[in-house]
Amino acid sequence: MCGIVGLVGAAASTELGATMRDCLAHRGPDGSGEWSDSVGGVWFGHRRLAILDLTSEGRQPMRSASGRFVITYNGEVFNHEAIREELATRGVCFRGRSDTEVMLAAIDMWGLEASVLRFEGMFAFGLWDRDESRLWLVRDRLGIKPLYYARSGERFAFASELRALKQLPWLDDEINTDALLAYLRHLYVPEPATIIRGAGKLRPGTMLSWDGRSISERTYWSVSEAVRSGVENRLTGDFDDAVDELDRRLRQAVRLRMHADVPLGAFLSGGVDSSTVVALMQAQSARPVQTFTIGFAESSHNEAPYARRVAEHLGTEHHEEILSPAHVIDLVPTVAAFHDEPFADGSSVPTYLLSRFARRKVTVALSGDGGDELFGGYPRYYWASRIQRWQKRLGRVGALGLVRFVDGLPVALLDGPVSRLAGQRFAGSDGFSPRVRRFFRYVASSPDRVYEELFSAWADPGELVSHVPRATLGPDPSRFASLPWAEQMMAVDQEHQLVGDFLTKVDRASMAVSLEARVPVLDHRLVEWSWRVPPDFKMLARGDRGKRILRAVLDRYVPRELTDRPKMGFGMPMGRWLRRELRSWAEELLSPGRVRGTGILEADPIQRVWKEHLGGADRLPQIWTVLMFLQWSEQWRARTVPA
Repeated sequence: MCGIVGLVGAAASTELGATMRDCLAHRGPDGSGEWSDSVGGVWFGHRRLAILDLTSEGRQPMRSASGRFVITYNGEVFNHEAIREELATRGVCFRGRSDTEVMLAAIDMWGLEASVLRFEGMFAFGLWDRDESRLWLVRDRLGIKPLYYARSGERFAFASELRALKQLPWLDDEINTDALLAYLRHLYVPEPATIIRGAGKLRPGTMLSWDGRSISERTYWSVSEAVRSGVENRLTGDFDDAVDELDRRLRQAVRLRMHADVPLGAFLSGGVDSSTVVALMQAQSARPVQTFTIGFAESSHNEAPYARRVAEHLGTEHHEEILSPAHVIDLVPTVAAFHDEPFADGSSVPTYLLSRFARRKVTVALSGDGGDELFGGYPRYYWASRIQRWQKRLGRVGALGLVRFVDGLPVALLDGPVSRLAGQRFAGSDGFSPRVRRFFRYVASSPDRVYEELFSAWADPGELVSHVPRATLGPDPSRFASLPWAEQMMAVDQEHQLVGDFLTKVDRASMAVSLEARVPVLDHRLVEWSWRVPPDFKMLARGDRGKRILRAVLDRYVPRELTDRPKMGFGMPMGRWLRRELRSWAEELLSPGRVRGTGILEADPIQRVWKEHLGGADRLPQIWTVLMFLQWSEQWRARTVPA
């Protein structure tokens, strides 16, 4: 894993490039490199986190044996050994053992796109074609690794993080208001936008070409194509056959990601996803796998005891750290520094703490991310199926009538006798009545409206930012309108939330401490296969439990009673802390003067929501998006040297 930088055209400058490169030292503490071509007007930089071939033969930027191509590359191609063997049969000789050298040899032999289609892994790279004086940028299929770029006239630059592009004297770093509106709704800035006007993100599964005058892009892989192909070729065998195949595919994906020349371990929460990954690691390892868990002593979200039981059963070398609120509270105000853009997923903080803890022992850690999105693990998926059944029964008119009827029922009746008749199953922390009313409101709505409400921190970001959007950014479930509602949500989650939120969180939190995080469940072949799996193999037609097929695989390695519990999430009691331990920090940031100082946010609606939160209402999503934007904004304006 590494940090990469490139400058092309009038932008190419060794001094500027070195400054940009060294902004990314946290991504690559093991060394730095550069390559330039004064004739072509190109400068490439690289910060190295050595994982494979720790010798100088693995250093970058690297030239191909033909001399035609030069690469600066971040990531891992996990099937590089198989590609190396194939190339060797064709007469290719190798100097070292790095996957970078294999990638260049493949591109020399087969061309860029044909080679990229063979690469299985997580990667983002810049490639200079010296024969054609052309720059190529390529990002992996799922968007596991980040890649930013900026252009102004005949100047072009790219980097692993936006903070490196911040050093460009010609960068338009004014706020992209469309992106800000999308952020206030979704908690992150969706691709291909960034929070500033002058930079963009390369979309997952995309290749970009720059010839000195114009940009062209083409998609070589997409979630939508994986969905189409999978749905047209559903599995025809029985459930047990599908479990056998998933077991085999997961084993292979995990095995490929266990290859490293440095210490390797895994995150373990004790839930289904991480426990499955660790179980398959241990089944294929000759020694105990190192596993890592953190917990919070005063939190209802403490998963450490569950992880400990799974680790004991599997026989891993388990490491556990229990933190007090003070450990976390001191860190919260600096969380925006891990992200180059406003980012309001509060689990970024514990993810960072877990990465920091693991980095004391290992340089690579496997994670279970992706299991929910691929195999139907979120409650909204199986509730979507339930809502769709009600819609078919009632029709549009009947649904609207039922909404009016339920809204007219007294709260005491719903939270009392009706809730007891339902066995108190659906009485959450806010009571039964809000849930039942919300459910029937969803029955009377369209999938895209429901999805928008589920994922909106601010239902109307326009009350904070007076702006008419020029472009719509973020999820669009209607693109998958032919699918059942639950699968619509799964598809759009894979396209957007997985990339913009979860994978971004894991990348920034882990790379902040120079730890490489690998996500075997998101092997692109496994993603493609998951769309062949019938929905009822993922979620029971009736019931409140998803990941049926993934649980069946885990049952082969870990007793069901060790992992069979409600989904918890990786969170902290942030709402309560904002009313107590973090109140002074929050009130200082949220003061009307500092809010108006952004030149873009309205102070009154923010003050109203803050008072509601202090009064006991749960307004954490709204407040946290504003706090993280304000924190980011002040850091961004002040950042003139490497963070």
